[in-house]
Amino acid sequence: MFPCIFFSLPLSLSSSLTTGSPQFQSEALPTEKEKEKEEGLESRPATAQSTPTPPTQLSDTEDYAGLETTSLLQHGDTVLHFVPNITFGHPVVESLRKQLGQEPFFDMHMMVAKPEQWVKPMAVAGANQYTFHLEATDNPGALIKDIRENGMKVGLAIKPGTTVEQLAPWANQIDMALVMTVEPGFGGQKFMEDMMPKVNLNAKLYYTFPSLDIEVDGGVGPDTIHKCAEAGANMIVSGSAIMKSADPRSVINLLRNVCSEAAQKRCLDR
Repeated sequence: MFPCIFFSLPLSLSSSLTTGSPQFQSEALPTEKEKEKEEGLESRPATAQSTPTPPTQLSDTEDYAGLETTSLLQHGDTVLHFVPNITFGHPVVESLRKQLGQEPFFDMHMMVAKPEQWVKPMAVAGANQYTFHLEATDNPGALIKDIRENGMKVGLAIKPGTTVEQLAPWANQIDMALVMTVEPGFGGQKFMEDMMPKVNLNAKLYYTFPSLDIEVDGGVGPDTIHKCAEAGANMIVSGSAIMKSADPRSVINLLRNVCSEAAQKRCLDR
C-alpha cells in the first residue's frame, strides 16, 4: 500500500449539457420511474438530459477540465479521480487523456444507477480504474469480470449505510475498497467521522489481501486527513479542499505527508 492523493474535478456544468454520459445519483440512486414522478417527465432515459449539448459548450468544458488538470499535475500529482455532479462522461475523459498523455492514472468513480453500461466506453476513453458502487448492481461478480476483461483495475465503493461485511466477500477480486465519508452525489459536504471504524475494518482486510488499497472520499482536507490516515486509508480523495485552496500544492503535500507518516508508523508497529 502506497499513499496516494486523488483530486476531484468539480465541474459546475449547466443542466443543459449532455453527452449521453452517466448521470450521477444522490444517496438513494432513484429509479427511472421515481425520477419521472419527481421531475414531471413522461419518459426520459435515466442517463440523459432532454436538451442536446451544443458542441461548442462541450468543447469548452473539455478545455476547462484540461487546463485545471494540467495546473494540478504541475503540483506533483499524477492521479485523477472523477466525481461529476451532473454530466461528466467518457468524451471528457477521452479529451483529458489526449491532452495529458498516458502518465496520469484515471480512476472513474461511477456513482450511477447502471454501472454495467459504462465499462466499455470508459475503457476505450482511457480510464485506468473503474470504481462502482456495491449498492448499484445486482451482480458484482459479473461486473468485476467485465471491468477486468476491458483492461481496467477494479474499485468497489460503499455508501455510509452499507457495511464492510457486505463488501468483504469481494475483497479478493478487487484492487481498491472505497469508503464514502459523505453521502454520494455532491461536493462540499461535511466529513462523517463515524465512518472511520469502517475504514479501519477495511484496513484489516489488507493483512489478508496485501495488494488491496483503502480509499476515503468525502469531506477530506487538512482538518480531517489525520483521522483517515490513522484509520488505515492509503488513498485519499480531496475535492473542495484542494480546488478551493489558494495554495493547492501545500494542501496536496500535507495530505500526502500525513498518509506517508501513518503508513510508516503502521509498518513499525507490526
